[in-house]
Amino acid sequence: MHPAYTEEHQAFRALVRRFVETEVTPHVEAWEEAKSFPRALYRKAGEVGLLGVGYPEAYGGTPADIFYSIVLCEEVAKAGSGGVSAGLLSHGIAIPPIVALGSAALKAKVVPTVIRGEKIAALAVTEPSGGSDVANLQTTARREGEHFVVSGSKTFITSGMRADFYTVAVRTGGEGMGGISLLLIDRDTPGFTATPLEKMGWWASDTATLYFDECRVPVSNLIGEENQGFFGLMLNFNHERIAIAANAYAFSAVCYEEAVAWARERVTFGRPLLSRQVIRHKLVDMAMHIHSTRCFLEATAYRVMQGESPIAEICMLKNHATQCLEHCAKEAVQILGGAGYIRGAKSERIYRETKVLAIGGGAEEIMKELASKHLGW
Repeated sequence: MHPAYTEEHQAFRALVRRFVETEVTPHVEAWEEAKSFPRALYRKAGEVGLLGVGYPEAYGGTPADIFYSIVLCEEVAKAGSGGVSAGLLSHGIAIPPIVALGSAALKAKVVPTVIRGEKIAALAVTEPSGGSDVANLQTTARREGEHFVVSGSKTFITSGMRADFYTVAVRTGGEGMGGISLLLIDRDTPGFTATPLEKMGWWASDTATLYFDECRVPVSNLIGEENQGFFGLMLNFNHERIAIAANAYAFSAVCYEEAVAWARERVTFGRPLLSRQVIRHKLVDMAMHIHSTRCFLEATAYRVMQGESPIAEICMLKNHATQCLEHCAKEAVQILGGAGYIRGAKSERIYRETKVLAIGGGAEEIMKELASKHLGW
C-alpha cells in the first residue's frame, strides 16, 4: 500500500464500505432495472459526509487529499454499478470549478446544499456537434444588460434530468478556447428543457440531452472571468481523468474478485475451475494488469498531491486504467461462462460499462495526442 495512506484513510474506507454495504449493494439490481436510483440516496450520502470529501469546511465539506477520493471510488465500486457511482458523485466534476473560480455568493448558494445531498449538480460541456473538441463548442451566451442569453444544447450529461444546478460551458467570445466561459444555470430557468437518453451501460445513471432556448442567466452566475472558462475546464479535466482511472481500477478489481470466487466454486469435469492452468493464467494476467494500474494511479496521485500537474502521465494513466478494465471485464465474463452473460453478475454489468470510461473525460485517442504534446513530440 502506498505510504500516503494513513489510519485516517483507512477509517474513511471503513465508513464508505459500511454505507455501500447497507445503502447501495442490496438495491443495485432493482435500481439497474428501474434505470434510476432514489434521490434520497444523495441525502443519505451527504449525512455521513461522503459528498463533502475534498471541499472546504466553510461550505460543509471535509478537506482531504486526493487519496481519499481514490478510496471513495474503490469502495463505491464494490456495489458493481458504474451508474450509481457516476450519478451519486456527479457533483465531483460539477462543483470544483465553482469552488475554485466562483464568487462567494455563488459558492454559498450551490456548494453547501450539494454537499448535504439536498441538491444535485451536473457538468454540461459535451455537445451533439462534438465531444472531446471542447474548444469548438457551439452553445452561445450573448450579453444583454445584467444577463447572458444562452442558446444551444448539451448531450451525454450525467444527472442531466434530475440536477438542480448545471455548470455549463458556453461561448461568450470568439472562436477557440479563448472565447469560452462557464455559467451556473438553474434547472428552473425559463427556456431550459431536458430529454433522457438510453444507454448501453450505466443504466442506473440519469443521462440527458439539455436544451437552452434563449435562457436568461444572471451575469452574477458567471463562474470565474468571462472568456476564461477553458482554464477552469482544464483544471477540472485533470481531476476527472484521475477519478476515471480510479474507477476503472476499482471496477477491474471487482471483476477479478468475482472471477476468483467463481473459479473456486465452479466444478467442471470433477475439479474446481481454479485447478485448470488456463484459468489460473487468466487470473494472473488480470492481477498483473490491476497491480500495475494501481501503482500508476497512486504514483500519479501522489505527484498531484505535491502540487504537480503531470498532464501527459494523467492522460496515459486514464488510457492504461481503462484498458485494464476492458481486459479484466472481458476475462471475467469468459471465466464465468454462461453465468457471466446473465444479468445479475457484476462482471456482466461492468463489461457493458467499460467503453464509457474509455470515451468519457476525453477519448482514448485524444488522450494519446494530448500526452504526446506534453511529452514534447
